[in-house]
Amino acid sequence: MTVKLRESKRIGSRHHEKRRGRRMNSRVPVRLEWDDESGKRIRVEGHTRVVNPYGCMVVLAESLNIEHRLALSNLATDTSNAAIIVWKGNQRPDGWEYGVELVAPEMDFWGLEL
Repeated sequence: MTVKLRESKRIGSRHHEKRRGRRMNSRVPVRLEWDDESGKRIRVEGHTRVVNPYGCMVVLAESLNIEHRLALSNLATDTSNAAIIVWKGNQRPDGWEYGVELVAPEMDFWGLEL
């Protein structure tokens, strides 16, 4: 079974992605965890730049691939959720921009009214 994570629609010659939920600029402390190629558990703490009920945008020094699976913990609410990298943006001085989608999120995961 194929699951479509996001849909795009074409308007003119430009692609526009449909977004689910309202986005909010918010600096929420988070921890991301994943296993590297050798099986070693990597833990990185940082903060979000943008959140919505279904995910967030974070910046990480590490270079990860699209569809990389990880665990995302909201350190402010002490909650965790499985997540997947769905977008890799530009490399900034402080790291790579990533769009992270929560898998089966609770709507109050961020502890914010979205």
